[in-house]
This record gives sequence, structure tokens and C-alpha cells, in this order.
Amino acid sequence: MKVSYEWLKSMVELPEDPSELACEFIRTGTEVESIDTVGEAYHKIVTAKVVSKEAHPDSDHLWVTLVDVGANNVDADGNPEPLQIVCGAQNFNEGDHIVTAMIGAELPGDVHIKKGKLRGVVSCGMNCSQRELGLSGDHEGIWILPADAPVGMPLAQYLGSSDTVLDCEITPNRPDCLSMIGIAREVGAIYDRDFHVELPQVKAEAGAPAAETVSVELIDEGLCDRYVARVVRGVKVGPSPEWLVQRLNACGVRTHNNVVDVTNYVMMLTGQPLHAFDLSAFEERDGKRAVAVRAAREGERFRTLDDAERTLSAGMGLIATGERGATPVALAGVMGGMDSEVTDATVDVLVESACFNAGRTSHTSRDLSLISDASIRFERQVDETGCVDVANLACALIEELAGGEVAPGCVDVYPAPREVAPVELRLARVHAICGADIAPDFIERSLTRLGCKVSASGEGDGLVYSIVPPTFRPDLPREIDLIEEVLRLWGMGRVEATIPAAKNHIGGLTREQRLTRKVGRILRSCGLNETMNFSFAAPGDLERIGMTEEGRGCAVELMNPLVAEQTEMRRSLIPGLLQAVEFNIKHSTANVQLYEIGTLFFGRENASAPKEREAVAGVMSGSMGDVTWNYKPMPLRFFDGKGVVEELLEQMRIPKVRFRAAEGEGYAFLQPGRCAEVLSGGTVLGWVGEIHPDARDVYGIDIPVVAFELNLEALLKLSGAQEAYREFSQFPSVEHDLAIVVDDSVTCEDLERRLRSAGGKLLVGVRLFDVYRDAERVGEGKKSMAFALTYRADDHTLTSEEVEKAHSKLVTKVCKATGGEVRS
Repeated sequence: MKVSYEWLKSMVELPEDPSELACEFIRTGTEVESIDTVGEAYHKIVTAKVVSKEAHPDSDHLWVTLVDVGANNVDADGNPEPLQIVCGAQNFNEGDHIVTAMIGAELPGDVHIKKGKLRGVVSCGMNCSQRELGLSGDHEGIWILPADAPVGMPLAQYLGSSDTVLDCEITPNRPDCLSMIGIAREVGAIYDRDFHVELPQVKAEAGAPAAETVSVELIDEGLCDRYVARVVRGVKVGPSPEWLVQRLNACGVRTHNNVVDVTNYVMMLTGQPLHAFDLSAFEERDGKRAVAVRAAREGERFRTLDDAERTLSAGMGLIATGERGATPVALAGVMGGMDSEVTDATVDVLVESACFNAGRTSHTSRDLSLISDASIRFERQVDETGCVDVANLACALIEELAGGEVAPGCVDVYPAPREVAPVELRLARVHAICGADIAPDFIERSLTRLGCKVSASGEGDGLVYSIVPPTFRPDLPREIDLIEEVLRLWGMGRVEATIPAAKNHIGGLTREQRLTRKVGRILRSCGLNETMNFSFAAPGDLERIGMTEEGRGCAVELMNPLVAEQTEMRRSLIPGLLQAVEFNIKHSTANVQLYEIGTLFFGRENASAPKEREAVAGVMSGSMGDVTWNYKPMPLRFFDGKGVVEELLEQMRIPKVRFRAAEGEGYAFLQPGRCAEVLSGGTVLGWVGEIHPDARDVYGIDIPVVAFELNLEALLKLSGAQEAYREFSQFPSVEHDLAIVVDDSVTCEDLERRLRSAGGKLLVGVRLFDVYRDAERVGEGKKSMAFALTYRADDHTLTSEEVEKAHSKLVTKVCKATGGEVRS
């Protein structure tokens, strides 16, 4: 909600500094995203004077003009010099004062003014109409200013339209604050001040009553709680006055014509969406224009005001006409139709003030991806009790600005009038919940300023209020809601901190909590930063990058997703982490090292709840640091990720850790030969590897990415408390180098495991230090793997005979088991 400070100031006393009000809004629960100045939108747009006007040499409808913009354009000597602008308008002459957008200006509709050529003639700007400036719907030609208008003055200064706009984020439970009156009421409650609004009244009613002109029928139940129709005859559609245009522009609403602008103005003022129809668009039946509210049929098509033809689903609300509403004219609560809009040719207008069902309106707008100011308000629930008053206000303004005659009365279809039950509010309960002794007079005064009707009975802590919440506050049905209102206005920051009362309770973390925090500390020590992604995922996330669903159950679909692209619960942490890498790379940050600890959700057939599992995953791209004059970091690859996993498992005291090649369709998203499964004995903990280029392409990542994902629950279960103490040997060790030629298919992990098994108790260290391939010296399909072997006894110094015996036995066993031979 964009709040015009000048408009708001006309209704309630405000502080001079808008940032002070913004702080109060934030304190009481309304976030302020930005504080903007309206005049900034007219940057490089100035008043000007036409110096000359000549026909374009290569066009019969263009003019080449010289436009004086004062000191905004000067020659080399600093003297004012006119701009040459090619213009297609026909309604101006030499000497006229106009408005000119210079090079660098930005006009509504994302129009950027640049130097260019039109039919071969250079043009250095644009002579503007009011419509091109977003000031009105007038597009008959460029805007001609009065003859005494200054030259070269910024347009914002000339219009006196310098206004401050607070862009407020209104929470879904506060539909009343989607209006200037609601914001003024909120300000009055915050500062304990009165607010006032001057609303025009219909001067005179004439002609046939509205009830004899229009009939309204609610065909399908559940679509509309109340429908009010009024008629204004003989209107003269044209541009809106300047004050109306400025207020709508400040609120971010584009102007059209005086009738449509009135409905938008009243919506911004009261929060009640309105719609103005051309009355002639409704068919006559029994001497009356027939208006019907019905549900759309499956596959029914309708062209909305944005000139887009849309395919509707069954149940979407429609305003229609004809026999049983055969012909649709508008999407109920969302947008009007092309065939019923108010145009310059419109004479009679039907003003609709209705309350459409919040759920139906929300589904219609979101299913059609058609979010409007009206739908935003209806889906948060509009106050149906104010429909008649708002319709009267709109008619009074149309009468004033468009010169029409208002038909007597209205058509009001209200099947089930709303009643508000009083709510009991206990003073003792307020004090207990808030933890503060809030004065009774503050409670009564605050709730009254919020629009509640307050009456009290009893004394002291036994004081009880009977509160009737206003109909425009559907979020106050319970005592606890009223207490929340009192506390947010009083100030939660004023509540003194106290220690919770507790006896015989000893706090502490569980084993799982301690170990989970340890996992985070270890990964951070390895250079990874923690991130947190949403638990929601897009359908097909796994399939897009080549992850199979095997072992992940079925997708858990959300009944009411917040975002259309996130309709499932995640089954892997990797897609979210890859999106984080993509985001960072697009923002010129290639060195990304992230980890996440989160929950995965696996659906099960015929089960009431999904299976949940904790996981830890990480991604690494780029390098560990930037290039400097004395440091050139290596790109992160598979073994860097494997090293992080090894460090994690070692510090978590995971026993019998080993890695084996990850193969098969289950790992299609990883680069073959650069991925491995992580095991502890026979338990698979997860995997580590480089993401396959095809999977990276899905996210537009063009550099290698190493990733890992481990089952956190299995990790915590296998984690040892501490490593068993082992004394350092006091005796020297003996090292032998051994190079064995084996087939390329023999892995280092397999060979190292056999070496340790064959070496017995004396072999205490095995380290690979060389891998060599050469078809001539080693053989085709062979490789030489060289290991440094360390022998040592804990109780004596080894003799050469003992070492040679153990070493010979090791070589014999390993060569026989692997089919290898010792390389000389």
C-alpha cells in the first residue's frame, strides 16, 4: 500500500519527518519498505517553449521543432540553446508553452528517452502529452501550458506535486489498512489523535429510480455476500482534475478518465473496490438492465480489460447479463471486461459496490495469474456493511466531476446481513498475557480509536470490558486478538524482561542437538558458510537435474502453496543449494562454499503423514579465496569436497569409513568418475561428487560445482563420543616404498584395504604418493600405484629380518589378490 503523506496529512496530524511515522508503523507491526518522493519520477522533465515548428522533410505528419528548455540546455559558451525534437502531435504552434522530456528521462510504462533519429532527422527529447506523463487519460495531443508558464522549470516544481510516499507492507490480517482512511485511523490510534475525512454527498437525485432501471440476481451461492448497484445518467467522460490525478499517482494508480478514476480514488480512500460499467453493456429484460453474478463454466472464455482472452475454470465468479447471465461482462472482484468498460462514448454508468467471496476471488486471480488492486482487497475480506455508503460516495464524486444525474436509491441484494457479537476482555487477563500493568484508560482509549465500541463493568483487577469490534476488523473475533492490539499500541519494547518462573527444571541440549551443532562447527571450520532455504520445491526439481525418486518416496504436495512454483515439499537439499550458487554467480560471486542442515519429506501411499529425515548437504564452486599477487588458489574439484566429508566424518568419530565409486542411474546427476558413495561399514551415509554439466546447465552454472549430501540421522547415530586413547610408540618406525602394477579397474580404496589387511599389526601407515600410466613401460590398460608403507612395533625395535618377512608376505598376498606385480 503506497501512502501519500500529503493526502494523509489532510486527515490526521502527522510528524514533520515521515521517517518518524515510518518508525512508529514498524513498531506497531506495519513494515515500511521505502520512503520515496513523487517528484523524483519527473527527473529531466521540464516546462518548455516552442521556438519554431517546421514540417519534416520526409514525412507528411511529423514536425521538426526547436524547444527552449532554459538553462537545462546550453551551448559551449554557456548560453541557453534550444533542443531539436521531432514531434508527431498536431495541436501546438510556435510560442506555445509545453512539457518536454529530455534525454535520460523515464516515463511511465518503462519508456526511456534517448537521442535518436526519426526519418533521418535527429531528435533530442520528447514533447509530452498528459497521458504519456501518467497524469491523465488525455491523449489528444501534447500538453499545452498557460502562456505565463515559466520556461525550464522542473515539472515537479511547476506542479507543486512534491509528495512523500510511504510504501507500506500490509499484513493479510489487516484489510482495513489497505485504505487511506484505515491508515489515518491507525495513525490516530498510535498517536492518540482524532482523524477526520470530508466526504462529499450527492447533491440531487433525478430520473427513474435505480430499482426501476437495474435488476440484480445472485445466481450461484457463495460468490457474493452483498451486491449494491447505483446508476448515474448523462455523464461526460473526460480527463480527471489535477488534484485527483496527483493523489492517484502518489498511490501508484494510473489514471484513465474521470469516471474510472473516481472508482479507483474511492477504493484507495475507503478500501472498498468499485467498478464502473457502461450501463448499455447490460441487456434489457422486463424493462430493466439485467445484472447477474454466477459461476463460470469449465473452459468458458472471456476477454478482460487488458485485452487478453482467458480460459476460465468452473467456479470462478463472473458478472454477467442476459438470460440467466449468459453473457459475461466482468471477472467478479478481479477485472472488468473489454465490452463493458467506460469510454468517451459512455453516457450512463452503473456503479458496482459489492463484497465478493475472499476464497473464490483469490483462486480466480491466482489461477489466471491476474492480480489486481481489487482482488488483493477482496481476498483479504472487504467490509460488506459499507457497500451502500461507498457507492453513494462514488456517485457524489461522479456527479461533481462528470456532471451526471444520480438516479434515486440503489439496488441492494444482501442475502445474509452480518452481525458482530461482543467480545469479553478482562483487565486481569490483559495484565497476565502482556506482563505489564497497562492502564485501563489506555486500553479503552486505544480500542475506541481503532473503531471498537467499548463498555466496562466491575472495578480493579475484576474490570471487564464488553467490546464490539468494527466490521472492518475481521481479525478481532477473540479476547486474545484484542489483547494483541492493546499491546502493540502500548509498545512491546516497554515490557520489562523477567526470568520465567520454573522449579526443579534443569536446561540443556540433547545429544542430537549437541552433535548437530558440532556438524555445523566442523563444516564452518572447513570454510563453508551456513545457508537456509525454503522447505518447498518446484514439481520436477529432481527430474530436471537427473536425480531419481528411488528411495525418496513420492512427492508431498501442498494444498495451499504460497508460490505457484513451489507446490511440493523438498526431497533433497541439493536443488536449493544449486539455486543459491546460481544466484551468487549471477551477482558476480563465483567462489561459493555453502552448507545446509534441513529436513526432507518423503510421501508414502496410504499414510496420513510423510516420513521426515534430517540431512546435511554442501556445495563448493570457484576456489577458496581470490587471486592475489602472491596467491593463486586452485579451482575446487572432487577431492576438495571429499576432503571436507573426510574431515567431518573423522571429527564425528564415524567408524569404518570408506568410499566406493558411485555408479548407475541413481547418480546420473553426478560427473562419472568424479563421484563416490560414502559408507560406514555396510551403511551408506550419502554421496560426494562433482555435479554433471547437464545438471549445472539447468541452473545456468558454467563452472564446476562439488556437492555432497549425507543422512544426518545416520551420522548422529554412528558418531562416537570420543576416540579411544592409544599411547605413542617409543620405538622407531621403518618405511618401505612399494609400487604395484595393476589393472586400471583396481581402485586405490580396494588396494589400500588389501595392503592394511595383509600387513598385519606391524603395518601402521599406508599412503599413496604416485599414480603412473604408460602403455610402453607399464602396459596397456595398466597403472602403477606407489605407496609409502610404515612398519612399527609398540613393544620393541623392529629388526630388518622382521620387516623383510612382513613386507614379503604383504607383497605376495596383495599381488595374488589383485593380479598385480611389483614394479622394479
